[in-house]
Amino acid sequence: MFAAYAARIDRDQPLNGLELGERPAPEARPGWTTVNVKAASLNHHDLWSLRGVGLGEEALPMILGCDAAGTDADGNEVVLHSVIGQSGHGVGPDEPRSILTERYQGTFAEQVTVPAWNVLPKPKELSFAEAACLPTAWLTAYRMLFTNAGVRPGDGVLVQGAGGGVATAAIVLGAAAGLRVFATSRSADKRKRAVELGAEAALPTGERLPQRVDAVIETVGAATWSHSVKSLKPGGTLVISGATSGFNPERTELNRIFFLELKVVGSTMGSKDELASLLNFCAAKGVRPVIDSTLPLDRAREGFAKLAEGEMFGKVVLTV
Repeated sequence: MFAAYAARIDRDQPLNGLELGERPAPEARPGWTTVNVKAASLNHHDLWSLRGVGLGEEALPMILGCDAAGTDADGNEVVLHSVIGQSGHGVGPDEPRSILTERYQGTFAEQVTVPAWNVLPKPKELSFAEAACLPTAWLTAYRMLFTNAGVRPGDGVLVQGAGGGVATAAIVLGAAAGLRVFATSRSADKRKRAVELGAEAALPTGERLPQRVDAVIETVGAATWSHSVKSLKPGGTLVISGATSGFNPERTELNRIFFLELKVVGSTMGSKDELASLLNFCAAKGVRPVIDSTLPLDRAREGFAKLAEGEMFGKVVLTV
């Protein structure tokens, strides 16, 4: 079957390790099911995999891709939850949780095999492309906002780095849930689009907000860390799920964290139940993922290039 896969690890030029071509079809295994992929979306996790983060040379070649929507063997339309081992279903009881492609072949292919427990019904209101955007970036944003930040309608939230998959999802979900959403970006065009998606205001990166907020959604890391801490109300919560600009901020702002009793919460992906709630929320409220572009699988390299350059707004989707 045709697939986009990591053939080599290149920490400096990750796209050098990306190959497109034929790979073996997935083999049946007890407790697992095969899904015919209709659409799959790109995540920064795929770029990190090509750099060797979470993926070792011994696991190559590895078909990339965490997210997918498609059909099962009976023709049912489904969405995949890409955290393997969280429940013990389909794997040994002592296997630690992992994201698809850290241990098992991914979704950038005509077919993918996952534990049957990891398959959820796709709401009829969502297209395959829209549903394929939800299991990683949108699920991460959902958990950050509603589980780990614990915000309620009327609360203020700052979303750093408008344009990325998680950030875009947080803006749309936050606005739909009645939050006062503020966003930042270096790009004037991305700031404009953030307001169009429901942000109350979008400001240049690092600029002082009109008011302090109850929570910050942080995926940028070092470049925005200090601004994130300074933007919180006393007792506020900073939720972090990534650090695309680096892991070591110049200033940690520890004095503000302890004096203002701020909370710093790490967040990774989300549970199957949270994904089910997200799917229901999108279907019931008309919320739809923001799709930057849709490309056929054989043009996956173009999608990876957009992701690497940070030129997208929303998700890049590959169709099969």
